[in-house]
Amino acid sequence: MNERIKELRKELKLTQQEFADELKISRGNIGAYEVGKNAPSDAVVSLICKTFNVNEEWLRVGVGDMFLELPEEDEEAAYVSELLEDVDNDLFILIKEVMHTYHDLSPKSKEVIRDFSARLRENIKKGS
Repeated sequence: MNERIKELRKELKLTQQEFADELKISRGNIGAYEVGKNAPSDAVVSLICKTFNVNEEWLRVGVGDMFLELPEEDEEAAYVSELLEDVDNDLFILIKEVMHTYHDLSPKSKEVIRDFSARLRENIKKGS
């Protein structure tokens, strides 16, 4: 399991410190898990799986895919949640301003925007 923990962390492009911070445990524990000095408790294994959407069977014994498939709405919720965590992010500020501006539009203007968006989406699908 130690090698899979390290593989997971590298796949997530996180340092040991960043990985530990996400789990709210010490960096030393992560290092000890990765070199096989200590084995994570069942609670830590569950925490890793829940935090990073990891397949527990893969983490424990190497069977299956690294990550669990998320239903589309859960995946979208995860994207929104990640974005909302960094309110100083320029993308967050832009999206928030788009939402406020859309909210303030007249019903007719909103309809035009929705029609435009639908056509744009169709054009993107055709180009794919």
